[in-house]
Formats: sequence, structure tokens, C-alpha cells
Amino acid sequence: MSLNTFGHLFRVTTWGESHGPGLGATVDGCPPGVPLSEGDIQVWMDKRKPGQNKYTTQRREADEVQIMSGVYEGRTTGTPIQLMILNTDQRSKDYGDIAEKFRPGHADITYWQKYGIRDPRGGGRSSARETAARVAAGGIARAVLAALVPDLSITGYMVQMGEHAIDRDAFDWDQIAQNPFWCPDAAAATGWADYLDGLRKSGSSVGAMIEVTAKGVPPGLGAPVYGKLDTDLGAAMLSINAVKGVEIGAGMAAAMLTGEANADEISMASDGPEFSSNHAGGILGGISTGQDVVVRFAVKPTSSILTPRKTITKSGEATEIITKGRHDPCVGIRAVPVGEAMMACVLLDHLLLDRAQTGGVRGPIG
Repeated sequence: MSLNTFGHLFRVTTWGESHGPGLGATVDGCPPGVPLSEGDIQVWMDKRKPGQNKYTTQRREADEVQIMSGVYEGRTTGTPIQLMILNTDQRSKDYGDIAEKFRPGHADITYWQKYGIRDPRGGGRSSARETAARVAAGGIARAVLAALVPDLSITGYMVQMGEHAIDRDAFDWDQIAQNPFWCPDAAAATGWADYLDGLRKSGSSVGAMIEVTAKGVPPGLGAPVYGKLDTDLGAAMLSINAVKGVEIGAGMAAAMLTGEANADEISMASDGPEFSSNHAGGILGGISTGQDVVVRFAVKPTSSILTPRKTITKSGEATEIITKGRHDPCVGIRAVPVGEAMMACVLLDHLLLDRAQTGGVRGPIG
């Protein structure tokens, strides 16, 4: 299986399977001299790890990350950083009944058609467990960004669960860490709890919409045509398991706007250009404007459910399948820190690319 690496200068290769001994990432291109410890990464791992509440899978994984190389005396050396995360709570017997069947909505059938072999234990490489390695790599990216762009911050949150969206007028940044859904609307979070509890008990699942906002992004990141910042952000988010759609700024809603409504008017403020709105999501012509970079992505419902679904076996026989085991009733909850990690990796990659090409030179305004 090829193509397990993403990024240009800051490059991340993930490896491992859901029910193997462990998984991890190799991070290449990290600048030297950046303060980095396992604790700096673990804080982000703890946001994603399973089993933290009744609304996520009850698989119990500590997701403790080990730095195997690339760091000496608490600082990065500039050499490849190897990250290891051991699996400690696999329950492969849960998947014995599906070894010969294809789960509808899952990658079972496409992996089999492409490779002629698949790991049915939790989906193997196609499992969302792979995202633990991305979050670990994102922890490194955040540490480098903190050193190079101290004012930059990245925050993810859920804005919709199923048909139930937040009230944007009630948006409260302080609420995001106060509920199990990373929801910025306290009233919505309360309603989601009852809604998801019912789905969980019935053995079903639901999709979600996640938004990730990066504040303090300097202008000038990204390149025209094939190196656009939004191109790489879109690819990064779409590479996350179960993601089926991505928007930048106004996204699909821009199709309903007039030119007057969509254009973010510009004026001159004391500290530089100022925009009246942010329909562009902080990116124009593939290059960051200095505004907040705003990305949304849609996560489909978890495919592993207890409701019987029609399918076929590897020999082509019609059958039904019920997926046992421990699964997220709304995988969007744990997708929030994954989206944050991918944002961090892409922004750092483009920051390094810009430094290499322009040396930080900018056209003067005012």
C-alpha cells in the first residue's frame, strides 16, 4: 500500500493498524531547536483518545505517545521524529463474524477489490484509529508553530450533529471545552446529549459537521494555482476517515450569494488592511489574507451499527450483517482534534514553504 505520506517540507508518514501491536508516525522536515517533549504531544492525544465518556467508543486506550528519535535534551534535532503509540485494548474476536462479509458503508469491499487481502480486525488500516498518529504529528506541528508564530491558535468544534445545528448567535468560545461534543453552544450541547443517547442505546449512529478556525495566521501562506493553501487543507481534511465534504469560509453557501454580498470589503486600519467580513475563509487566490482561516468538514455516520444491513460475502452470496464491537455513535466527536491536527500540519508546511521561497518578504501596504 503506497501513499501513506502527506506534506511537502513538513512531511508525515503514518503506519500501523487498528488491532496490530501499535501504530505511529514518522515526521520529517521538523526544524531543529524546537522545545518538544512527549507531554507536549500527549495533551492533544488525550483530546482524541477513546473511552472518555458514554458518547464515544468504549475501547480503552491510553494512547500514550513515545518519541523514539529526533529529539535530544528536550529539543528537536532536525532529523526524522519517530512516534510510537501502542495498542493495548484490542478485541479482535468481535470481528470474527465479518471476516467473510463486507460491511456496507465501510472500506472492506474496496480494500478487497484493490488488494485482494484485508485485515477485518477493526478495519485494519482503514480504521479511524489511524488518526491517533495524525494527532501525534499535529502535536509536533503545534510546538513548531508556537515557536515560529506565537500568536497563532487552532480551535476545532462541532457545529452540527445530524439535523441539529448550533445557534450561531449563541456561539461561545469558552463553551467548547465544557461539554463532550466540543460544542460552542451550551443549549445545543444539552439537546445533542439526549439525542445521541437515544441513538447510542438503539445501536445506531449519526453524522456531524466540524469547523476548525485558525486565528493569527500570517498573510502570504500558500501559492497560486497548484500550491493553494485551501487545496492542501481540503485534501488534508478529506483524507480523514469518514469525511465526505469540505468547505472553506462560506463554502457551498457562496453559491447563493450575490457578488456584493460575497466580496469581503477592505479598509485600512492602524495595523494594516481590515476586512468587513470573511466569506473567503481567510484565503484568496490560494494565499492566506491574515484573517481567520475557517474550514468545515462533514463526517458521515459510523458504518458499524447493530441494525441488520444487507450485504454480500467474498464469494458473492447474499447475506445480512450486524457489526458488533465498540464503536462511536457519532465519530464526529473525536474528529474534532483530528481536524485541528491536520490544520496544524498544513499551516506549518506552508509556513516553511513560504520561508523557503520568499524569506518572509511581503509587499508593503500603507
